[in-house]
Amino acid sequence: MDAKLMAKLLRQGLADRQIDLSHSECLELVARQFGVANWNILSARIEAEDKEPAPLPAGWFLSGKSPAFYHAGLDPDRPGTVLIMHRDELAGQIRGDDFCTVMQSADATSFRGKRLRLSGDLRTDEVSTGATLWFRVDGPKGTIQFDNLEFRTQDGPLKGNCDWTERSVVFDIPAEATSLHYGFYLKGLGKVWSRRFALDTVDAATPVSANRGGILPGPTNLDFRQPPTN
Repeated sequence: MDAKLMAKLLRQGLADRQIDLSHSECLELVARQFGVANWNILSARIEAEDKEPAPLPAGWFLSGKSPAFYHAGLDPDRPGTVLIMHRDELAGQIRGDDFCTVMQSADATSFRGKRLRLSGDLRTDEVSTGATLWFRVDGPKGTIQFDNLEFRTQDGPLKGNCDWTERSVVFDIPAEATSLHYGFYLKGLGKVWSRRFALDTVDAATPVSANRGGILPGPTNLDFRQPPTN
């Protein structure tokens, strides 16, 4: 990030020794010191680094299968927005099932017996596999309810380039619930932004999510005749 200052100091130091090089020539020398072919390449890398997200907001943390492959944090250009993006230098190592999530965990005690709606807006840029929000309810013996929208035929994960789109999951929180876990994630390559996350109590008129992640409501398509949905 101090490459331009390094070039300036290099030029001054050489001038003190009666060696006259232009600023652009010194920029090229600094680029070589960083192991790249020319200043244009180094400048592009500096610009990319400068646009990396800031740290995560308080109360949120990073998890997932392969968080080391991603950057995540507040987007300095969009107040109130969190960004997950793959690391360009590791793009060749990232597979379709690699993912990184920004998440939060909360005590379920005060929500028992209530119907909760998790919602948030997502925006994507060149997402290869998918980007989605997710919600999980745990009890003493493990997961009670879970949905990441991946098995939905409508209003499921976002892919490619999408403008701000709301996604939501609705669960009845049972008496045995001990903790709530929720967030959003990027799977594969690309970028996803999230904003306006909310966990609200809703009334009985709001339908609960029928999907529980990978758990179907009953035996389905056992003869394999139903074609793929996408």
